[in-house]
Amino acid sequence: MNKIQAVLFDLDGTLADTAQDLALSLNLLLKDQGHSSVAFERVRPHASHGSKALIQLGFGIEENSDQFETLKKHFLRIYQDNLCNKTRLFPGIDQTLKGLQARGLPWGIVTNKPAFLTDPLVKQLGLEQDAACIISGDTTNNRKPHPEPMLHACELVPVSAEKCLYVGDAERDIHAGKQAGMKTLVALYGYIDARDDPELWGADGKIESAYAILDWIDHHA
Repeated sequence: MNKIQAVLFDLDGTLADTAQDLALSLNLLLKDQGHSSVAFERVRPHASHGSKALIQLGFGIEENSDQFETLKKHFLRIYQDNLCNKTRLFPGIDQTLKGLQARGLPWGIVTNKPAFLTDPLVKQLGLEQDAACIISGDTTNNRKPHPEPMLHACELVPVSAEKCLYVGDAERDIHAGKQAGMKTLVALYGYIDARDDPELWGADGKIESAYAILDWIDHHA
């Protein structure tokens, strides 16, 4: 029997290419506030890190700034209205999910995105019916890199953590998976900053495209 009995995915930068809608929303906010727009190439590496990172990028302010929370709330309202304009599943994800089902392996989502954004996005992407679990950033008391959401996902699937594979594109994804006792894969096709070094994250493997996930499971797990 395959050691891997379930696969969990990060959402932004792993399952779904959300960067264009996040960049659009940030630039709409910047325009509203009288600031210059930020080039997409600069936004993309930050797209996995949520609204905090995008506000910091766009406005050059830190979380302790008096403006920060107001700008963040405004950004989230704009993004909510532009959630799935250009967002699509990454190439190979659809085939991978079908391949997992053909192998009898359940799959789920563990993201730091809040549920009010995760749930409608997952629905618009057509993933909600087949996902064994959908864990958002506010589903549990702690978010990644804490292992709590990962372990909660295992309870819902249900499968033990050591028989689960987690695929993500950020260091916190790999850290959370490892802390939970899972196997981990780095999605190198995701939103990885030039300053990141996935070689140091301690993952069990790295993949250049989603097409490689099933092959990794079949040959390494």
